[in-house]
Amino acid sequence: MYPAPFRFTRAKTIEEAETLFGKSQDARYLSGGMTLIPTMKLRLVAPEDVIDLNAIPGLSFARRDGDRLVVGARTRHADVSASPEALQAIPALIHLASHIGDPAVRHRGTLGGSIANNDPAADYPSAVLALNATVKTSRREILAEDFFTGMFSTALEEGEIVTSVSFPIPRRAGYAKFPNPASRYAMVGVFVADFGHTLRVAVTGAGPCVFRHTEMENALTKNFTPETAKAIRISPDGLNGDLHGSAEYRAHLVGIMASRAVEAALA
Repeated sequence: MYPAPFRFTRAKTIEEAETLFGKSQDARYLSGGMTLIPTMKLRLVAPEDVIDLNAIPGLSFARRDGDRLVVGARTRHADVSASPEALQAIPALIHLASHIGDPAVRHRGTLGGSIANNDPAADYPSAVLALNATVKTSRREILAEDFFTGMFSTALEEGEIVTSVSFPIPRRAGYAKFPNPASRYAMVGVFVADFGHTLRVAVTGAGPCVFRHTEMENALTKNFTPETAKAIRISPDGLNGDLHGSAEYRAHLVGIMASRAVEAALA
């Protein structure tokens, strides 16, 4: 049996969107729709209201702001990958964005939608965490360490809207992933960011939620080489295992992808 029809409203401002959300019994925001639309088609969700954010001005941009790159939440992956500002500031982010999904996904999917959904195999969460970014919302600013809380779970409150992400610009960075050949989601993706005074490694696809690998961070701080990353033994405990790859296989991939990310950072 098909669910009841939903109301579709195109909000003109952030305030209007949040007001509409608050008045609904079950609402969803629509930005790129790369998660919402498929789940609705499969009848996994049946919201009462769909609130379109695409008419709200000022949410799509990529610009340098001092020692940071600030990207609007509604910026499409394709626009990030084509941004001269992003290329100059963080080339690894260009590489990441240009390898998300397929062309159709890259021309519709958005940065804000990706991190708000927090799919365990999404690419952007690794960049947000490794670069120690700050997520700005309609209500506050949230540090990367506090933003991702679990599988498909974030620190966002009901109705809260991501408006932009501010990425500190590293001295060097690299991203490498082993994509699922069908979906292009990351079976394992590793983002390495070297700020000179500190080094951060974030892993996506391998576990239920993006996470930092502190042992690898410590090793690479002492010797920033692909061989160092590859030599770290990764425990499969707590990692994802499914028909695409066991936890042990993903553990092996973490080291391989980390070494390739280091290679990219050094290139």
